[in-house]
Amino acid sequence: MNSLELKIPPVVVFLLFAAAMWVIPFQIPMIDFFFSFRLPVSLILIIAGGVLAVAGIFAFYKGQTTLNPIKPEAASIIVTCGVYRFSRNPMYVGLLFVLTAWAVWLCNLLAFLFLPAFVLYMNRFQILPEERALQVKFGSEFNDYMMSVRRWL
Repeated sequence: MNSLELKIPPVVVFLLFAAAMWVIPFQIPMIDFFFSFRLPVSLILIIAGGVLAVAGIFAFYKGQTTLNPIKPEAASIIVTCGVYRFSRNPMYVGLLFVLTAWAVWLCNLLAFLFLPAFVLYMNRFQILPEERALQVKFGSEFNDYMMSVRRWL
């Protein structure tokens, strides 16, 4: 286990990336671009991200399992209903949608480079350790779920 695995809550990671997306373009001048539909596109992405994240949270509450992303071994069941039929990580997809909305709103090319970095970070330090813990706890049941549902979308 790496020292960063499951240490920083995903919401904190999201906030750090959002802050960096806002600050870095000022530190490293980059050409901004004009996008006349940035408000509606940003709002649509925020709403979609919020719906995905809330649907994921609701499914966890309905399944009466932990929402704590730092302690995946505390899960009592594998949630496979609702949005979890389409994504193993709808809450993280929701965060990515909101970060994408932020990049659109900022209208700066450099901001968009943080999106794949967020996915890579989440895969390495949050999702893979979660999956390892769930494989240990639930075995073939979780392996079957992983084979039938994509990690992101």
